[in-house]
Amino acid sequence: MASKVFESFGKFGLALAVAGGVVNSALYNVDAGHRAVIFDRFHGVQDIMVGEGIHFLIPWVQKPIIFDCRSRPLNVPVITGSKDLQNVNITLRILFWPVASQLPRIFTSIREDYDEHVLPSITTKILRSDVARFDAGELITQRELVSRQVSDDLTEQAATFGLILDDVSLTHLTFGKEFTEAVEAKQVAQQEAERARFVVEKAEQQKKAAIISAEGDSKAAELIANSLATTGDGLIELRKLEAVEDIAYQLSRSRNITYLPAGQSVLLQLPQ
Repeated sequence: MASKVFESFGKFGLALAVAGGVVNSALYNVDAGHRAVIFDRFHGVQDIMVGEGIHFLIPWVQKPIIFDCRSRPLNVPVITGSKDLQNVNITLRILFWPVASQLPRIFTSIREDYDEHVLPSITTKILRSDVARFDAGELITQRELVSRQVSDDLTEQAATFGLILDDVSLTHLTFGKEFTEAVEAKQVAQQEAERARFVVEKAEQQKKAAIISAEGDSKAAELIANSLATTGDGLIELRKLEAVEDIAYQLSRSRNITYLPAGQSVLLQLPQ
């Protein structure tokens, strides 16, 4: 009797385990920020989109494909050519997410790893097309315009695949070694030209200053000659007295002992 009871419990436990396994395989969870698309082995991809939470499906017949619908970044490096045939290394940073209502079409036409196939492809295409409209100088001076043009074209192209781009920006922009060396050589030449221009302008100013100084000296000599012709040697004697006074003052402030021999004419041969 006891063996039959244990056998019944065993069968019941086995049935319960099988039922639990079936129920567990019929449940699936969609995390926050994600959406699910159901693939049916008999009817293909269903047109409905499943939201967050726990859901039921038919085991072994239906399969959930989970998509991350949160905003995610993607960096796409591209080497392309400018309008003047210069090599340009560009890195484009993109924030993107899929349109939830178009997830069945995205899975059918692109698969769930759409971000690895669509975005790098269309980004390379758009960058090469837009960068070719600008020469190297314009890419540097009009970087904001280039970024806006790329963003508009890429956003329009991505919308056809059911993708939304939140932010598109150029994070890296460099040129080939030859162009960089040419730019540096041009800058050095410009600096040398500016330095030469400064030297020429300095010489011109010094020349003008010398002319003005000579004209001033000539005018001063003329005035002195006129004054001497009018007043005689009085002006010269006055300047001697002023010089003697200044020298005496400077000597009086000296720390050394200074004396003048008495009874002799010194300091500009002053008259007795």
